[in-house]
Amino acid sequence: MAIRFSSTLEAIKGSDLGPLLALTAKPEVISFAGGLPAPATFPLKELTECAIKVREEDGAGAMQYGPSMGFMGLRQAIADRMNRMYGPMGMDKVDPQHVMITTGSQQGLDMVGRVFLDKDDVVLIESPSYLGAIGAFALNQPKFVEVPTDDQGMIPEELEKIITTTDRIKFIYVIPNYQNPTGICWSLERRKALMDLVTKYEIPVFEDNPYGDLRFEGDEIPPLVSMDPKHLVMYSGTFSKTLAPGMRLAWLVANDEIMAKLDLVKGSTDLSTPCVTQRECAMYMTHYAFEDHIKDNCKLYAKRRDAMCEAIKKYFPENVKCTYPHGGLFLWVELDESIDARKLLLACIENNVAFVPGDSFFPASKKKNYFRLNFSYNDEAVIEEGIKRLGDAIKNYKA
Repeated sequence: MAIRFSSTLEAIKGSDLGPLLALTAKPEVISFAGGLPAPATFPLKELTECAIKVREEDGAGAMQYGPSMGFMGLRQAIADRMNRMYGPMGMDKVDPQHVMITTGSQQGLDMVGRVFLDKDDVVLIESPSYLGAIGAFALNQPKFVEVPTDDQGMIPEELEKIITTTDRIKFIYVIPNYQNPTGICWSLERRKALMDLVTKYEIPVFEDNPYGDLRFEGDEIPPLVSMDPKHLVMYSGTFSKTLAPGMRLAWLVANDEIMAKLDLVKGSTDLSTPCVTQRECAMYMTHYAFEDHIKDNCKLYAKRRDAMCEAIKKYFPENVKCTYPHGGLFLWVELDESIDARKLLLACIENNVAFVPGDSFFPASKKKNYFRLNFSYNDEAVIEEGIKRLGDAIKNYKA
């Protein structure tokens, strides 16, 4: 008898991007494709000390099953930090009871999709948007509607047109800080305009903020969750970009009603995020200079961003455009409309350099003449050589 899989799985169209990017694993390939933090930023000595202390102080508790919502010590530390950072910006005080620890922010994306989405429900997203979120939500077979976006964020007038003409909108997914893939940071005016519409039409928002701590210059701009009188915003943060992605630690903040539903899903999937890493992270946050560590990360990444942007000016054709992000891990490249970035990638792999083509970030429009570059992982010398190879491939591109 033939094996029969679920209709959900059957509905998911496989991407040819995975096999392509697998080719970038070769050691001779300079890859700008991943969203990898620099290994030099991992506080290995301090985290090792935390691991030892956790085992010495309460090793049995750390090795035991834990609550699905997460270790209260870490939830409290997260709530305290958010209140220090965003409380002066007008946010209601975050209670640790409203904080859930997740196994990476990807689990949060998956859980929100499960809680809200049925087949053919609508998710409004930036155009372009994070391909990992698109993939997580796609498991529930929704329809994605791309909201026109410029260098300030979603365009409010276009968003309202879509809201008033589209049925079955379940939530709006946005990354206001140093967005993946573009690197743009929403202006304060755009954030206020979005929240005015959200409040007016009472549509939930998923505010994904993995990069907000990685601000290189400029002032902190209040998050959407700080402008939310009806508590419609679900906020996601992560330690993957500030401590280490291998710890698989992130968190969600949501109102009581939504959090209760998320807790049902969390308990039915992995029971809880590993207690050991939660306690190690909590100890690091409360006993070590976490904020200074983040500042050091930002200094390193700002240098690498500058190295990439200078190399792009030097080696790319003049008609190629790119963003200049003031934080985060990525910048976004716009090619001439005659160039298909996926075809360009094939040529680049032959030239031992790689990126992520842009069509994966556009689930509806599938625009082809864009690609994403990561500047955080490679050092300045490798960045320059990789951008030189990329520039040569663009100049020699044949349709």
